[in-house]
Amino acid sequence: MKISIISGSHRIDSQSEKVSRYIQRTLQQQKICDETWLYLLAGNPLPLWDETIWESHPDWMARLSPISEQLASSDGFVIVCPEWHGQVPAGLKNFFLMWGKAELAHKPALIVSVSSSDGGAYPVAELRMSSYKNNRLCYIPEHVIVRHVETVLNDDAEKNNADTDKYFRERIFYALGVLKQYALALNDVRASGAAGLQVFRNGM
Repeated sequence: MKISIISGSHRIDSQSEKVSRYIQRTLQQQKICDETWLYLLAGNPLPLWDETIWESHPDWMARLSPISEQLASSDGFVIVCPEWHGQVPAGLKNFFLMWGKAELAHKPALIVSVSSSDGGAYPVAELRMSSYKNNRLCYIPEHVIVRHVETVLNDDAEKNNADTDKYFRERIFYALGVLKQYALALNDVRASGAAGLQVFRNGM
């Protein structure tokens, strides 16, 4: 089983990247899956979507094909998303426009929202509302909101609020376990052929 983590912040050395790397280590060390892949939007932004992507323009194909291969070979995803001005970052929303050839379709995803304060709920609602329609990504009911992120999941234990840090580590481990089970279950859905995109390529 392969789980891919998408770090949705454009910022270099962001808290979202810290959380993403922690999740990747947890997946590996706890043997929740066999393989992981981490994709950072920071320092690696995708151009804004335009209609030439539908025409398999060579520039788009050269840029997207390596990413498409990683996504297509994944069984599930963790979407790590900071809250910027109460919203999902533009680069992450743009990311979801790129994948319409079943790379994400009928595969489970865990949302992990990141906030420096008591926020983080708005990105969860926005992703659930508007980021899955055509790519058919399946968000699982479980999600995690890492609040006061600067005080948790740090490698240096002295930078962590001990009680809060313990809670988030346990909560993330639990949520990843749920994600694994959804990944196993949705393999059967895809294998059945009932969820193919040949007849209805786009969602309603």
